[in-house]
Formats: sequence, C-alpha cells, structure tokens
Amino acid sequence: MFKPVITGTGVFTPDQVITNEELVTAFNAYADQENAKHAEAIAAGEMAALEHSSTDFIYKASGIEQRYVIDKSGVLDPEVMHPLFPERDDEAPSLMAEMAVDACTKALAQAGVTADEIDLVICAASNLERAYPAVAIEIQQALGAGGFAFDMNVACSSATFGIQAAADMVRSGSVQKAIVVNPEICSAHLEWRDRDCHFIFGDVATATVIEREEDAKGDHFEILSTRCATQFSNNIRNNNGFLRRSRPYGMEDRRDMQFMQNGRKVFKEVLPMVSSHILGHMADNGVTSTDLKRIWLHQANKTMNDFIGKKVLGRTPEAGEQPNILQDYANTSSAGSIIAFSQNSQDLQPGDHGLICSFGAGYSVGSILVRKH
Repeated sequence: MFKPVITGTGVFTPDQVITNEELVTAFNAYADQENAKHAEAIAAGEMAALEHSSTDFIYKASGIEQRYVIDKSGVLDPEVMHPLFPERDDEAPSLMAEMAVDACTKALAQAGVTADEIDLVICAASNLERAYPAVAIEIQQALGAGGFAFDMNVACSSATFGIQAAADMVRSGSVQKAIVVNPEICSAHLEWRDRDCHFIFGDVATATVIEREEDAKGDHFEILSTRCATQFSNNIRNNNGFLRRSRPYGMEDRRDMQFMQNGRKVFKEVLPMVSSHILGHMADNGVTSTDLKRIWLHQANKTMNDFIGKKVLGRTPEAGEQPNILQDYANTSSAGSIIAFSQNSQDLQPGDHGLICSFGAGYSVGSILVRKH
C-alpha cells in the first residue's frame, strides 16, 4: 500500500467578469421588457409582474460580488440572457478540454510532474459538455498523458469524489500518478432570467495532482482519509444535462430544464448532513477541532459556510481558518473547494491538518482530511 499525496493544484480563470451591478442592470431590463409585453395579463391578475433584482439582494442572499464567465455578452443582453458559444466542429478541441488543459498544466508545473508521467485522468464535473466520447479522454490526449481516463458527475461534490477515487487507486498501486480536473461551465446551465438564482454561478476549471508520497518533489499534502455520502433529493435539480449552444429560445427551453433549487429546503437539510458528516469523519480519524488549521468548503453560499465552520470548530472561525472565494468567483460547483484550497494552503506548516469538503445536489457530500508535509 502507498500513501497518496496532493502535490499540485491549478486554476483556470476566464478573463471575462460580470459584476453584480452589470447583472442587475441586465436582469431588470429583461424584467421591464417582459412586464411591458404582458402588461394586460398582469393588470388582469392573470400573471404576476417580474420583480427587479438588486445588488443588496444578491449579496445578502449569497455573499457573491462578481463571477467569471466564458461569455458575458449573451448573458447581459436582455434579448438573449444566456452565454453564446459558437458551435465547434467535432474535430476541434472542446471548450471544456481547453479549460482543463490550462488548469492541468499549472497543477503539473507545481507538482514538478510531466504530463506523460500521468497514468490516470478523471474529469469530474457537474455539467459535462457531452455524453461521449469522455471529455477526460480528450483531455488525456491533449495533455499527452498515458494510462486511462474517465468522466465522473456527482454535481458539486464531483471534485472530492474524484480525488477519493484517484487516491484509492494510488493507494492500492493500480496507478502511480493521477490528475483530477474539474472544468465547470455553470453559466450554460443557469437560468439567468430567474431572479431567485440568476446570480449564483460562474465558470472556472481546477486540477489536482495526486501521486505516491515517495515520489513527491516538494511540499505536499498527505491524504489521510476520504469519505463520501449520498442521499437522494429533488431539491437541487438540472434536467438539461448538456452545455447550451448558441441558439434561440424555443420549445426546448422550458424553465424546468435548467438549474432549479428549493433554497430553503436545501439550507435546512444539507447543513446538518454536512456538519455531521465532517464531524464523524474527523472523530473516526482522531482529528479534533483544535487539530484542524484550515477548512476549505464548497463555495455555494457564505451563510451556509459560516454555519458549517462554526459547527465543525465549535466556535466562529477566525479570519483565514475557513477561506471564502465565492465573493470573487461565485458558485463554481465542484471547483469551488479546490479554488479555496489552491489559493489558501501555502502558509500551512508541516504537521498542520486541514479538511476539503464539497456538497450539493444528490444530495452528496465528500470530505478529504489532509496533513501538510
């Protein structure tokens, strides 16, 4: 048996940003347009007028201030309200592969590993660009990696579930070096015309290199233990299941085919599930709240993260103990906890313990206990 360790991480960040102010301006223009179009029905009480959004509403509901996206032009156009992705030829690289290769290249450089040393590629994401051939295999080819590759979808927990799978294979000896990559184009599955959720998501890609401890070339994090759990719920759902291309709204564009959630039920049901999951995982591995120097949580909602951090530590987390990045990136699904880990782990000292945790639709929750070396 071998000890699996994390030796490198990488983050691809799109160069386009949508601020809350820009988003509100576009949404309110769309709402005014729809209300004018249906003025008679609204006056007759046959339908409700669309409410305006506001920056205060968005920040209080989520803690989000902006989000990175692949395309902002379509999202901010009241006549379109979704990203515009030109159709690509089947022989051209997919958008997800392009994002993934950027994140993987950065992670490999940090680990001091060449792509041809990788013998496992897992593309773990909530919104895959196609059903098959696997995006992971395309990424494998683009990188020049060996071995094998496969896709995985456990919604917002995809990264932690992917890391568990890779760590288990490294531990058993079936692979030597793996990379788990999480390209998330969440903007293509969000209903930007819905006031209750139009601000939630952003686009990004992250990558994590996992290999045997004996092969690590520098600072690294030992994966002490992983734990995953699922419980079925319809309270977060997406029936669409594909990356939306540039096309007009039509019969296929029903509201129930895009991201939907019952936020209050999610808050009430997921928080105790995640808190008890983490505490049980820690207890079974002899890790106490005083041992834990850092918690890198799924970046969905600041209030949710603050609640979980307080439950796990038994007190309000101090500055830096539970870093949030969602104010800048918004919810990036499976990639969120890895962004937080990548950007807020270098200062930990040898022997320090930390925990990466993601949670979301399914319901699903995955946690990874790590120790700095």
